[in-house]
Amino acid sequence: MAQKTKKRKTSSKKTKAKKATKKKTTKKSTKSKKPTYHIQNVVASASLHHDIPLEKVTIKLPNTEYNPEQFPGLVLRLVKGKTALIFSSGKIVCTGAKSEAEVKDTVKMIIKELKKVNIYIKKKPDITIQNMVASGDINMTLNLNKLAFKLENAEYEPEQFPGLVYKVPNSHITFLLFGTGKIVCTGAKNEKEIKDAVNKLVVTLKKINK
Repeated sequence: MAQKTKKRKTSSKKTKAKKATKKKTTKKSTKSKKPTYHIQNVVASASLHHDIPLEKVTIKLPNTEYNPEQFPGLVLRLVKGKTALIFSSGKIVCTGAKSEAEVKDTVKMIIKELKKVNIYIKKKPDITIQNMVASGDINMTLNLNKLAFKLENAEYEPEQFPGLVYKVPNSHITFLLFGTGKIVCTGAKNEKEIKDAVNKLVVTLKKINK
């Protein structure tokens, strides 16, 4: 009898432990995941403070394109998908970087390329971030039809495009929202603006979903 009682006590303890484990896992699963995002492209402009003879550059550098009748700028293709538009005034536009640090590296690469054709940039370039594009996931399922009515400055035309366009009020930032919770953020000037905008977006959407 004593052995049977011990077995019953042991089995009841195991049952309680299993239930406790189930409760813990349920609690974990109900917690919403934090939003995530990754910078996909940084567009920046800069001044090299030096006139650039574009015809000379395109003749001597193979990784260039220059058709002045179609466009006044020279296209300079760099490594890892980075591209620069160079104008005769010394103004440049860089695309393809994934961070502010990479933008600075891209400008250095441009200066290095120009050095190959005896164009020496002596003054430190003035760099301005024009636009950061980031994609991410807010880990929420979205009812885009509902959001189109509830969100201020929202446009949704599913026949033309599957995403909802949301222009953040009093901001230069715009979001593309998809029903899966995927997002695209454009218009930010730095990474902090992206982070703050995504966090505010999540708060706004949670209020609407209540």
